[in-house]
Amino acid sequence: PEGVTYKSEVVAGIEAIWALPVGADTSKVILYTHGGGFAVGSAASHRKLAGHLAKHLGVTAVVIDYRRAPEHPFPAQIEDATAVYRDLLSRGYKAQDITTSGDSAGGNLAIATVLKLRDDGVPLPGSVIAFSPWLDMEHVGMTLETNAATDALVGKGILEAMSGMFLGEQGSRTDPLANPLKANYKGFPRLYVNAGSNETLLDNATGLASIAKDAGVQVTLSVVDGMQHVFPFLAGRAVEADEELRRIAKWFKGS
Repeated sequence: PEGVTYKSEVVAGIEAIWALPVGADTSKVILYTHGGGFAVGSAASHRKLAGHLAKHLGVTAVVIDYRRAPEHPFPAQIEDATAVYRDLLSRGYKAQDITTSGDSAGGNLAIATVLKLRDDGVPLPGSVIAFSPWLDMEHVGMTLETNAATDALVGKGILEAMSGMFLGEQGSRTDPLANPLKANYKGFPRLYVNAGSNETLLDNATGLASIAKDAGVQVTLSVVDGMQHVFPFLAGRAVEADEELRRIAKWFKGS
């Protein structure tokens, strides 16, 4: 994205990259957790998407290099994300001015981090934005089968391998912090969740929206026709991605 600079920093002992759009409101920040099945990806690989998101929202973002599987299985990733969140609070950021966001496995972490903070009695962020979140560690979603032919990236075999690395020998496929489809969303912040209609993880997004809405959460669900997994990565190159980021900005600023 044009008009965005980046800065490396260690936050709460974790390597991170800040995305700093020109003219951004520096009192507000996105805590961004990258996708990659909990095993690949980095702050560097995802700083583009975080930069576009921060620019559209008019805030800053910090993308973290949380510990990855298989060397560091669940719940190491949540421990790192919550540590960064607490560090942001200690720096003077108000909880309501923090947004957790992420894509795919990082979308899971953006949600699970908030669930863990709630369990620990920590003030919760003002909002959560999840791009194509991967939540189902049991791999029972119908769209794994019905969209298998249209998803160009994600298949059941890949998910099974990555969930095995993520959970390790001790993790449970139904632990609400690993599988947020099993969680209670009472008191959860307002939530924006999106997906592409062609992806195998579509019903992770729609299921999350339904569960959270039933718990009284303010939920906005956006399913964009013909799009793939984490299609906002195409920001700056595809009109569908740019339009989606504008919708998210309108939602964010309407608070």
